Amino acid sequence: MKGPHPATLVVLAGISAALHVGKLPPALPALREALGISLVQAGFLLSLVQLAGMTLGLAMGAAADAIGPRRTMVLGLVILSVAGALGGFATSAEAMLLLRAFEGLGFLLASLPGPSLIRRLVEPARLSGRLGSWGTYMPIGTGSALLLGPAVIALGGWPGWWWLTAAASLGMAAWLWRALPAHCDARQAAGGGRHRILRTLTSAGPWLAATTFATYSAQWLAVIGFLPTIYAQAGLPAAWAAAATALAATINLTGNLMAGRLLQRGVPATVLLYCGLGAMALGAVLAFAPWTTSTGIDAVAVRYAGVLLFSAVGGLVPGTLFSVGVRLAPDEGTVSSTVGWMQQWSAIGQFAGPPLAAWLAARSGGWESTWQVTAAFAGAGMVLAACIGRALQRQAHAAAAPAS
Repeated sequence: MKGPHPATLVVLAGISAALHVGKLPPALPALREALGISLVQAGFLLSLVQLAGMTLGLAMGAAADAIGPRRTMVLGLVILSVAGALGGFATSAEAMLLLRAFEGLGFLLASLPGPSLIRRLVEPARLSGRLGSWGTYMPIGTGSALLLGPAVIALGGWPGWWWLTAAASLGMAAWLWRALPAHCDARQAAGGGRHRILRTLTSAGPWLAATTFATYSAQWLAVIGFLPTIYAQAGLPAAWAAAATALAATINLTGNLMAGRLLQRGVPATVLLYCGLGAMALGAVLAFAPWTTSTGIDAVAVRYAGVLLFSAVGGLVPGTLFSVGVRLAPDEGTVSSTVGWMQQWSAIGQFAGPPLAAWLAARSGGWESTWQVTAAFAGAGMVLAACIGRALQRQAHAAAAPAS
């Protein structure tokens, strides 16, 4: 029986890594009770998984081609498995925070090589669509974790949930190693790692793609990561809260998939970024602003519709940026380092967003201020999107110049 396309397998590996990001939100109520974790510590638990990406993304991207993208992804999945298995034995907030940092390293290594691997496995004509599919790894992985987590925790406690996700990553590592062709680890001839880093840091394109990604990721994790806690505080039954949060996370994949298709049909990347970021700002206002938080079924429906708008149309942003990042890389040999720089700034956004939202919620006594955080990030992202549009236009003019 023929297995999945190798590029599909890469997406599945990314999904198994994203499970470790999404496994925490449904476990937060149990962890706070068992380990005495404060609300701000919970915010750092959500974001600490991004510590490695925040500090090592560019360096790991530059080294990925030398190590081999397939080896890098497998190594990341193994680290996630080991750290996750040990996390099930944690008995203090400090131990959990430390292991979440190691999980962050594994997540970085497992997710960083995805676009580079897909680029090696897919013909150029289908690359935009496949890169859009890669953008679904985060919403599918986190959404699956948000949906399954409460049931697993109810049956085996939060340690059992940690061990299950660790086993999934280990199994995925073995499958990936056996199924992906060995030529995926072939080195790219483009100078050493130091050369790649310098080329990336001295070019405007990687900076624009990376910082725009940060404005997206900061808001997305701040909203989706705390939904189980918000719903629990509102008295929503656990099963309903899990389903509502999982749908809110998973629906993000629709925007990612549409981004790839619309880019292939010639829709400008800037238009997609404007639409995605604008929808995130509007959706957060509907979901959290004080004038929409009155009681009643209609108000609840409006707030949840805002969350769905925030996530679904917001998915246009990462789906577009993965394609833009490949196009704005300085040269063929700096694609991995450019994606690494994007991952680094995405991690910075995810590290900053949840604690900021939690701090404002603790200070104001509620989540009504969350929309202010998301609107500020969305506005910054739109400014950067305009700069990306100008950079792509200059690139197109430069490419057409020899023919004129």
